[in-house]
Amino acid sequence: QVQLVESGGGLVQAGGSLRLSCVASGRSFNNYHMGWFRQAPGKEREFVAGITRTGYGTYYADSVKGRFTISRDSPKKTVYLQMNSLKPEDTAVYYCAAAGRYSFEQFGLESTYDYWGQGTQVTVSS
Repeated sequence: QVQLVESGGGLVQAGGSLRLSCVASGRSFNNYHMGWFRQAPGKEREFVAGITRTGYGTYYADSVKGRFTISRDSPKKTVYLQMNSLKPEDTAVYYCAAAGRYSFEQFGLESTYDYWGQGTQVTVSS
């Protein structure tokens, strides 16, 4: 069992930056691939970024590539999402998720992930 708690959301102007954190509790954080998803009002939840359990592989949605960076700190059991050059269309609730399966090929699918956090709101004003 893994519990995930996100933090770091807030209100920021377009062009600004935020860093989201997701702290995992429970055992074997290193056994999980991790991902960030987001859901804007009236839209379906979508993949944002993913990182393998080793940290060597990272994946991004085209809409955030070059602006967002995912990373993980194993001793702290924390995964981060550094968000730069934020745009109003980045406004959403951001969710952290953990995937316990061996393969991370389908990193963009919600069904790949076993555990989810409660979400943190990010609002980007124009």
